[in-house]
Amino acid sequence: MLTRLRFQNFKSWRKVDLRLAPLTALFGANSSGKSSLLQFLLLLKQTKDSPDRSLALDFGGEESLADLGSFRDAVHAHEQEEAISWRLAWRMPQELRIADPSGKRSEALFNSNILEISSSVRLRNKNVVGDFLEYDFANSRFVLRREKERPGFQLEAQTTNDFRFIRTLGRKWDLPGPTKSYAFPDQARTYFQNSQFLSEFETAYVNQMDRILHLGPLRDYPKRQYIWAGSSPIDVGRRGERTIDAILAATARAEQRNLRAKTRLRAFQEMIAWWLKELGLIHRFKVTEIAPGAGLYRAMVQRDPESPETLITDVGFGVSQVLPALVLLYYAPEESTVILEQPEIHLHPAVQSALADVIITTVKSRNIQVILESHSEHLLQRLLRRIAEGKDAPYPAISPPDVKLFFCQNIRGVSHLNELKVNLFGSIENWPEDFFGDQFGEITAREEAALKRQKAAE
Repeated sequence: MLTRLRFQNFKSWRKVDLRLAPLTALFGANSSGKSSLLQFLLLLKQTKDSPDRSLALDFGGEESLADLGSFRDAVHAHEQEEAISWRLAWRMPQELRIADPSGKRSEALFNSNILEISSSVRLRNKNVVGDFLEYDFANSRFVLRREKERPGFQLEAQTTNDFRFIRTLGRKWDLPGPTKSYAFPDQARTYFQNSQFLSEFETAYVNQMDRILHLGPLRDYPKRQYIWAGSSPIDVGRRGERTIDAILAATARAEQRNLRAKTRLRAFQEMIAWWLKELGLIHRFKVTEIAPGAGLYRAMVQRDPESPETLITDVGFGVSQVLPALVLLYYAPEESTVILEQPEIHLHPAVQSALADVIITTVKSRNIQVILESHSEHLLQRLLRRIAEGKDAPYPAISPPDVKLFFCQNIRGVSHLNELKVNLFGSIENWPEDFFGDQFGEITAREEAALKRQKAAE
């Protein structure tokens, strides 16, 4: 699980320090910087996925998770001489143990389940290059930094047990810089006798990036039929285009889910259908093959017990828009980090409220992390209500330590992050001014206008 993200000089953020919880929610006005926080994580993920090892950061394109243009477009205030630097911390599912490379010790030289990476990239000779790389692990630091007096980089260890990297005998070739901003160059393992374990950190980072799954704010329109040839997608796609594939893959594997520990297990499709009914959208849902062996499938729904079964294309648009979010939350493997952008889009306010229950349930019952960006006051109020209810809530209980809420503001072109303090009673103790607009002001203005018209009529 991601625990902390810090970065400098990215888009509208000069500096940010975001502490993450199992459920982290970002709120704020349009262009306040909310999406940029998520985009930075997607930038790291697509850099890891890029086949081009020469890219320090992959700023993407039209089909990428995040299309950020160029370094000049992404760096804060287009200040091309500045570096984009970042630090990410996460908790690994299992403890990582680093054996003594010399073989002199039987016990682990370093061990922990917490890992942090720091990196910095900048523009040099019109190329985006890694400028610094550091992994923090078990109170020790393993650093690749640029030489001050000569070209190239130096590798160093700062530990509590006097570990030092030992240079291989022979000519001391200069070390190149970081690879793709997160990996030590291959030469680091060639030029030093006891540095092979550095690959363990890179593997842990890659695994964490692979656990990040994303659903964007714009979803595909539903189709009258779908082709499925037995594929098993990683997620539902950034526009939800692989939602039906994911449902069919989970169904083929006979996967089951439940609402909380020690409750009845339901088939994957049954769980999705149960939530669609609980949200008040439809009565029944299923994906069926048109004919045996045809490879063509239809998503069928029933509005209420008396209605005939119909295609998902022929019911309210909200069903097809919330379906990818529901499926991703139940399809994502445990230990995943799910990023949801505006999951409430196209939903009635009552459904927006109930969607908070889905998110809470999957966070608590499936051991996944959710980071969401939202404009929904209804979703927030349901979340606060469930915190206040505690163990009396109808779904798995959630408490303040499980939740981090943030309000983003853009002041004179620079984004600022304010953490909202939530107490045990589900109240925000530092509610920002005009968080969701001036509701009291709107009511007052309406009443004054009505009174004015009444007087004019008399």
